[in-house]
Amino acid sequence: MKYTIKKDALKFLENYLNNPSPTGFESEGQKLWLDYLKPYIDTYFSDNYGTVVGVINPEAEYKVVIEAHADEISWFVHYITKEGFIYLKRNGGSDHMIAPSKRVNIHTDKGIVKGIFGWPAIHTRHTKDEAPSMKNIFLDVACSTKEEVEELGIHVGCVVTFEDEFCIMNSNRFVGRALDNRIGGFMIAEVARLLKESKTKLPFGLYIVNSVQEEIGLRGAEMISRKIKPNVAICTDVCHDTHTPMIDKIENGDFKSGDGPVLTYGPAVQNNLLKQIIAAAQDNKIPFQRAAASRSTGTDTDAFAYSHEGVPSALISLPLRYMHTTVETCRKEDVENCIRLMFESLKTIKNGQDFRYIQ
Repeated sequence: MKYTIKKDALKFLENYLNNPSPTGFESEGQKLWLDYLKPYIDTYFSDNYGTVVGVINPEAEYKVVIEAHADEISWFVHYITKEGFIYLKRNGGSDHMIAPSKRVNIHTDKGIVKGIFGWPAIHTRHTKDEAPSMKNIFLDVACSTKEEVEELGIHVGCVVTFEDEFCIMNSNRFVGRALDNRIGGFMIAEVARLLKESKTKLPFGLYIVNSVQEEIGLRGAEMISRKIKPNVAICTDVCHDTHTPMIDKIENGDFKSGDGPVLTYGPAVQNNLLKQIIAAAQDNKIPFQRAAASRSTGTDTDAFAYSHEGVPSALISLPLRYMHTTVETCRKEDVENCIRLMFESLKTIKNGQDFRYIQ
């Protein structure tokens, strides 16, 4: 089946990526996602920590999951100096190297407070050109005292996100913060849309899962897998496009934006399910790449695979440049092919299918 991202879907993607959804504070983004998904599902539910699940055929006993994670990296206010400067702790894998001179939004009960990561001018660093680290990066919110900072509503524990927003570069690349992995949330929602618009009837229950708290240890997926108790799980996340400068392919593998989704081999990936996805790609002429994971995939795939008695799970990844920066970049056709591959793979799964190696 041919698939191209439609204008209304692209507008949703822009709004969804621009909306802050830091780990532990995903609810506003989840509401946007659910509103977009509702026309294509039968029902939905959420859990105590904010994971949202749209369901097609909720009465079915056999349950198949397609999954992404909703959270983005961010910072916590950790220490406010008497002079009004703010030091931070990471919330997820935030990159201190990109912080200097970045603009940020500090989320308070009084609303958004603007701030900047200050950095000494180049003129003052002749004798000591110190690299950014968690010990020296700081926020300036235009205050002279700790009391002034607190009057703005800022306190220890306030979450901080980068201000950068979505754009399309050269008509074929999506650029922004939080493509890791709200682009995945977009993709699974589009799979639901494709199923509805193509009038495809699935013989099983489909659970479209947008998990929270992946960035700090796959926690949302761990919780929701126990609630759903799925029979099969196909997860989606991002992986590295290794065709940019300064990346060692021997260490990181050989993956390129534009060459299609990346399918991972590894202990958590159920081989019969993976072979079925590969066959779906080949039958539908969807380009794909292959990756190998050592002990774990480092994605929510691991949480689903090892839940309960073991859930046949697989991982479809989107090649991404500059992960955990504010200019994460992917190719539009890779997004479209990930959506197509999930859609076509679902069509091959039989009701009650037994994926065991030995029967």
